[in-house]
Amino acid sequence: MINKWLFSGALGFESLSWFMIFREPTLLEGILYVVVPHAIACAMLAIALWMFLPTRYKSPLPWAPLFLFSIAFFIPLLGMVGVVLAVFPALYLQRKRYAQVWQNIGVPGLPFRPLERRHSPMFQDGGLQDVLYLATDPERRLNALLATRRMPSHESVPILKLALRDPADDVRLLAYSMLDQKESGINHRIERLLERLNQDDGEADPEATHAGLARWYWELAYLGLAQGSVLDHVLGQARKHAEQSLALESNPEVHLLAGRISLEQGDLNAARSFFKQAEAGGIRFEKIAPFLAEAAFAAGQYEEVPKLLARLPEHALARPPFAALARYWL
Repeated sequence: MINKWLFSGALGFESLSWFMIFREPTLLEGILYVVVPHAIACAMLAIALWMFLPTRYKSPLPWAPLFLFSIAFFIPLLGMVGVVLAVFPALYLQRKRYAQVWQNIGVPGLPFRPLERRHSPMFQDGGLQDVLYLATDPERRLNALLATRRMPSHESVPILKLALRDPADDVRLLAYSMLDQKESGINHRIERLLERLNQDDGEADPEATHAGLARWYWELAYLGLAQGSVLDHVLGQARKHAEQSLALESNPEVHLLAGRISLEQGDLNAARSFFKQAEAGGIRFEKIAPFLAEAAFAAGQYEEVPKLLARLPEHALARPPFAALARYWL
């Protein structure tokens, strides 16, 4: 019953508002006899329509009725008509509900999950990085980090760096500790070689000592344990000792190392020169090819990349890491 009075009152006040418009009222009369009746009519209409709405559309208050009021108030006449035409057809011509298209069945009798789950970090469905990403138990993530001690450094360091962003403090601290241990071990070897190099007893082999220093400095850069200006210093030291070793005695392995260091520094011409000397010294081309291809690609000489890969034997192109390169470039 109250809805009928609200609709009737809204119609009456709106009619009064429109009747006064044609009387050419003054500003004050327009506010009192046009705007105010129109606002009262919109408020009554909004309350009446809000009472018709389903429960889930009546909240939140006061925004639901205020939305209806705003549409009706700021669009004179057409707003009220539009609100009524939008609400009532939706109430009486509701969307049909279709039959349920899926069937709810019980749990199958056969086992569809593993009957026994192993919690060892060495035997899981994913790798150690998946454990760090997905495992919710910090203990499992700690076990995954401990498992990296059995892995080569170039494989374990990326996993340890990933663990540095772990939300658990224990995981992050263990990762920091293991990375620091690796870096300290390399720095200790470098210090021992530098001490041997500075000895004057004649027992130290300068060529081997410089080569060892170059390899360990390169190890810091290769494992990603040096960043920014420290990385530039480490690469500079590695190249200096490699060149000093080669100045004392030619060594194809050191030529290859010097080429990789120069390539990392961006000195492509020097890198190619070192690689050619390494190949001339007896290093297999299969071992040098990826570095030569990388130098050609960095120099923008893309036509050289397939030529270098084509020189590899077929059995090498059929296995990683050249299989994917061969599919793309050849």
